Amino acid sequence: MTDEDFMRLAIQTAWQGVAKGEMPFGACIVSKGQVISVAHNSAKTDMDTTAHAEVQAIREASRRLKSLELTGCAIYSTCEPCPMCFTACAWAKVGRIVYACRIADADKTGIRQVPISSARMNQLSQSGVEVVRDVLREESLKLFEAWRRGETRPSR
Repeated sequence: MTDEDFMRLAIQTAWQGVAKGEMPFGACIVSKGQVISVAHNSAKTDMDTTAHAEVQAIREASRRLKSLELTGCAIYSTCEPCPMCFTACAWAKVGRIVYACRIADADKTGIRQVPISSARMNQLSQSGVEVVRDVLREESLKLFEAWRRGETRPSR
């Protein structure tokens, strides 16, 4: 599977969250081409402001792999990780972060963000994680715009 395939899975997962009243964030963690975990934002459902898609995916991957370290794993996210999620990825030793929309894109759709880029977080943390941006950005932007309009499923 390709980066685009895994990103499509993250986007599909985000739609599942949107259908439950959550924000349009989805993530999946992959190791050696195998999906380890998928998650969507569940902050509202769980009444937990830390229940971002990336954090939820890291929690599930760590449980499944029985390890706090996700060395060699990649995370795919519908949006550039916020500073909290980037730090969680760095601490979990995720080797690669792949995202679609940018923090500024989410901010434009009304989702307030802390405007610190993954590039800056990578520099500050000295984690050396590989960061790949804009994978299926347009497709993810459609998700965010649909969410802003109150749509709860993808248009056909």
